[in-house]
Amino acid sequence: MRFSTLLAVTLVTALTACSGGRDSLPAGTANAALSLNAIRRPTAAQLGLWPRPGPAVRVCGAVAAGQARCQAWIRTDVKGLLREDTPAGYAPSDLQTAYGLTAYSRSDGGGETVAVVDAYDDPDAAANLSVYRSEYGLSACTASSGCFTEKQFTKKTNAGWAQEESLDVDMVSAICPNCDILLVEASSNGAAALSKAESYATAHASYVSNSWSGAEGDTRYDGDYDVGGVAITAASGDRGYDKVAQWPAILPTVIGVGGTDLTSISPRTETAWSGAGSGCSKIYPMPSFQRGITTGCANRAQSDASADADPYTGVAVYDTFHQSGWLVFGGTSVATPITASVFALAGDASTNNPGNLYAHSAELNDVTSGSNGRCGKPLCTAGPGWDGPTGLGTPDGIGAF
Repeated sequence: MRFSTLLAVTLVTALTACSGGRDSLPAGTANAALSLNAIRRPTAAQLGLWPRPGPAVRVCGAVAAGQARCQAWIRTDVKGLLREDTPAGYAPSDLQTAYGLTAYSRSDGGGETVAVVDAYDDPDAAANLSVYRSEYGLSACTASSGCFTEKQFTKKTNAGWAQEESLDVDMVSAICPNCDILLVEASSNGAAALSKAESYATAHASYVSNSWSGAEGDTRYDGDYDVGGVAITAASGDRGYDKVAQWPAILPTVIGVGGTDLTSISPRTETAWSGAGSGCSKIYPMPSFQRGITTGCANRAQSDASADADPYTGVAVYDTFHQSGWLVFGGTSVATPITASVFALAGDASTNNPGNLYAHSAELNDVTSGSNGRCGKPLCTAGPGWDGPTGLGTPDGIGAF
């Protein structure tokens, strides 16, 4: 079977309106659509070329200074079910297999809470989460059982951020099915509102995911992301190497999360994703845990860790707020809650800091190929050890966490 061109045109039109129409990945040739089966387990031959075979767009539009942008991308040529019963995109079992988490995901995470901080209200969040978990045979996670909790700072809605919220809670479910989930919905995408939500999240959870970012510069809210015993992850951005580092991922107290192309899960094949953010801070000095590492930066460098992010090796997500049904997402918005959830599987509050990853980098999967720009190794081009797009690497069990 092949994706229909009518479906692609319809979704491109709808999602361009949602994203603001400013950012898209190259669509490639008109007849280069992937087979439906290839979406479930993409191969390097199918996905290793650029331009990529099929369009993807951001779900959140460009933002002004002092605001944050969610870092999710959505495939516009893939929607619905495969073989009439299987969602397109990687499933929880795929991600658990790829990252050596199958045994831990089955047994660990009980009693732990992963918080995800986003902007605006998603009125469908609980219902959508139930569909996702039911589809993949995961235990129910509902408000009535105490597993799923929402803290709403607003009733105002936003289509792009609602999709981001679906992605975030689904990825926590995929990696740590036994974890409780706290969804904290900030009153807006402004730094002040998101930081107020962050303070609530860090007071109620030991693992906090932020799948959004803005340009570094305003340091007034940095203290809200400096909480002992709490692992705070944040997206590094989806513009590749950037001369302006992304906040809060660039903070020395935050685990900045980059991204990869996960083109095969068994055996795992990963390269640096061309969109993964990297850069050097102009504000924050080099932290002690990066001393002795060649980063190409005089100050704090991003990223620290990574996971699947390329929308062309994307994950299955269920959402009904804007584009109803099963969708395929990518972006460092995928990698960020994955990383936070691996910390939760490890369940050791004493290791909830960026420095612990650097101390145990040998227990991560080192991504050694791919690039996100033209600045060379290590800030743009992956190689042995630390690099900008993928940091120290991707999960390989929970030993590094």
